[in-house]
This record gives sequence, structure tokens and C-alpha cells, in this order.
Amino acid sequence: MDRPCPPVALLALILLCLLHGEHAAAVTTGTADGSELWGYVQVRPKANLFWWYYKSPQRVSSPAKAWPTILWLQGGPGASGVGLGNFLEVGPLDVNLKPRSSTWLQKADLIFVDNPVGVGYSYVDDPSALVTTDWQAATDATELLKSLATQIPTLQQGSPLFVVAESYGGKYAATLGVSVVRAIRSGDLKLTLGGVALGDSWISPEDFTLSYTPLLLDVSRLDDNAGDDASRKAAKVKEQIAAGQFAASQDSWIALLDLIDTKSASVDMYNFLLDSGMDPVSADLPASSSSSSPSPSLSNTQLMKYSTYLGSQESESGSNTIEGIMNGVIKEKLKIIPKNLKWQELSDPVYNALVNDFMKPRIAEVDELLSYGVNVTVYNGQLDVICSTTGAEAWVKKLKWDGLKNFLKLPRQPLHCGSSKVTKAFLRSHKNLHFYWILGAGHFVPVDQPCIALSMISSITQSPAS
Repeated sequence: MDRPCPPVALLALILLCLLHGEHAAAVTTGTADGSELWGYVQVRPKANLFWWYYKSPQRVSSPAKAWPTILWLQGGPGASGVGLGNFLEVGPLDVNLKPRSSTWLQKADLIFVDNPVGVGYSYVDDPSALVTTDWQAATDATELLKSLATQIPTLQQGSPLFVVAESYGGKYAATLGVSVVRAIRSGDLKLTLGGVALGDSWISPEDFTLSYTPLLLDVSRLDDNAGDDASRKAAKVKEQIAAGQFAASQDSWIALLDLIDTKSASVDMYNFLLDSGMDPVSADLPASSSSSSPSPSLSNTQLMKYSTYLGSQESESGSNTIEGIMNGVIKEKLKIIPKNLKWQELSDPVYNALVNDFMKPRIAEVDELLSYGVNVTVYNGQLDVICSTTGAEAWVKKLKWDGLKNFLKLPRQPLHCGSSKVTKAFLRSHKNLHFYWILGAGHFVPVDQPCIALSMISSITQSPAS
């Protein structure tokens, strides 16, 4: 692991960044060779976002194609991108701090952020500073980017930024994408936005909720009797969303998930081929992670399943746990994390603070991005339930984008990976909208199908990497 900056250099960097912060106070440090940078940006009083940048060792210069940068946004809401997305999905090292052969760093520079404030290493000085809407999170993240655009040399040199999200992170990405375009157009942000990619993203809670029953009936995880009950509960969610009763609709959605869990013998909502907790890429959670008391509107079981899916490799492939390294060797390396801050996979307070926004759709924001000419990619794992492919297809059909009719008429292109002739995915593209169907993958595409995911992200970013 690269050694951190010497103390003198660290102090100098901190002083420089504090003086330099035109838009927001910032503290930045990194490795001596500049291959990694990380720091805090105070995006508003009492609200501090943590970010971590990796410069790709495969970076090549091309007159035709600029080397891209990916900003990864985790879901949850309340899950840590700096921890989960980085060490369990696409970062350069896995949870055992061994090189990951499928890291997206091969195709782009990477920025992970613990978003919104209160997640992971990000923190608030007062609970009142937690965001309560996706748009507040977007405003904070835009302030972060205003700071990073002046601190990361490659962004200053025109590296296009691709916002790539997973799960609830897709709602953040849609709002952030719109916020970034507006800021660029107004001259408040000097940055090149390359595109927005929405991976198994919670863009339309209504469409996903309505997809659960028919999908699980089709794959024999529910029978007709249970299907009738589930359909009634899903219809109630739809009615409450239409009435603007978003907190109540979340309660009803959780009740639906609980019913499905009982009637399906605990199908894994992130991969319908598995029972909950049996997937090969999930980890046993530390007891401390699941001990916090949920609010009445939060099913702690459902909240914790998000990170449970992502981790079972920890117990199979080595002795490290994600919580262990993030509160141990990684915290020691970074040096600037407050001593009294304990990193957690998921933040209940952040989840609960978004109770009135959780079930709101973000289809209009995707439409706005398309209208600006921004490249929008939707990719979905075939085996996902929580953000199912049929649900994603349904919300895409609701777009008002003028190219939608032609998009829907186009045939899909089969995709392969490496020398294999086995079909790994399908792609449909028209103008600036692209949809990937990823076969054999659940909710966490880069984990379940790393080869095709790497190929896909190379195409999305138009990476000049070979």
C-alpha cells in the first residue's frame, strides 16, 4: 500500500486547501506519488463529505479520447461507497487488501464518496444537518465537485466525469447529474460531464414494487395464493405514492417485503436464484452492525440485507471484514478521519432522514438529463428483484424523451466477454440512451459478472484503455 504523505507535507496540504477552498472548506492529503488523494469537503456548515480518488496506473493519453474519471455513488440509502463500492465491488483492492483483477481502475480514474453526509467516513456535527431529500444530497455533492474540480489535476485537465450509481444511489445520480449540468451551464462549475450510469437503480419505486409479484410467480418463488396477497399490498403502495403519502407508502412497501420473505421461504431480493443470506458474495455482518434500533418506518432486516448480500466472500476468502479494515488499517492510512468516528456499512439515521423522499420517483430528472444531451446508461442484473429489470423497463417506457419511440423499436445487440462465445448481456442504444441487460447477475452487477461489467464500463466511458 502506498505510504501517506509525510507530516510536513500533510500540514502544508491542509493549510493550502483551507486557504484555497473557494466554494467550500477542504482538507486534502494523499500518497506521496499523487496516485491517491483523499479528504474532506465541508459542503455547508456542520456537513462534511469524505472522498477518495485513485489515479489509474493504466492511464494512457489519446488525442481522440480523453482518459475518463468515474464518480461512484452507493445506495442504501446510507451505504458507504468508500467502503463497499471500493473494497467489495470495483476498487483496486479487495477486502483482504489484495489486487482486484476486475477493478474499474483499468478503464478510468475512480472517485469514491461517502454520500450523503452521515454515511461512512462522512459526518455531520449535528443530526439536523442530515439531508432529507435527494435534491439536498445533490446540492451537497455539487459543492463537493466544485472543490474537487480545483483539487484533482486530471479533472482540471479535462478528464470527463461519469457519475455511476448503484441501487438508491441512482436517485442521487439523477439529481446530481441535473444539478451538475445546471452548474456547468451557469458557469459555477468547470467540469466535463461525460454521462450518468444507473445500475439496478431505485428510479421508480412504484414500477419496481409492482414488478415483484409477477416476477416471483414466474420463477416459482411465490404461489397464486401468496401472489394475490402480494398484489394487493403492491396496489396499496401505488395508491399511496399517487396520493403523495410517501412515508406511508414506504411502510406498505416494507410490509410487502416482509410478506414476500415469509411466503417465498426467504427469497434473496437481490438474486431470486438464492435464499436470503446464502449468496456466494455476501458476508456475515458484525453484531454491532445490526444492533441499532430502527424507527417504526424502517425494517432493520431489509435495511441490513443490502450489505449482507455484498459480503459473504469475506468469510470465505480471508480473515478480513469490511468493518474491520475500515476501522483499522484503512483509517490508520487515511489519518484524517476523526478518532471518535466509527465507520459502519450502513447508517440508520441517514436512511430514516430520507423517509419522505424514499418512495419518490426520479424519472423526470432522467428525462431532463436526456433533454440536455447527456449520455444516460441504464444497466440491470437479470436476477435482481428489489430493482428488477422488468421494473426498469417499465419506468424507461414512461420517459417523455423524444427518442423513446425509436429506442423501443430497436433490436438488442448480444454482448460477449473476452474470447467466450456465451452471451453475457444485451444492449440497446439510441442517441444518448443506452440500456444493458446483464445476464446471470443480481443487484450487484460488478460482483456477479465482473468481466462483462468491466467491458460495459469501458464502453460507457469510451476509455482509450486497450
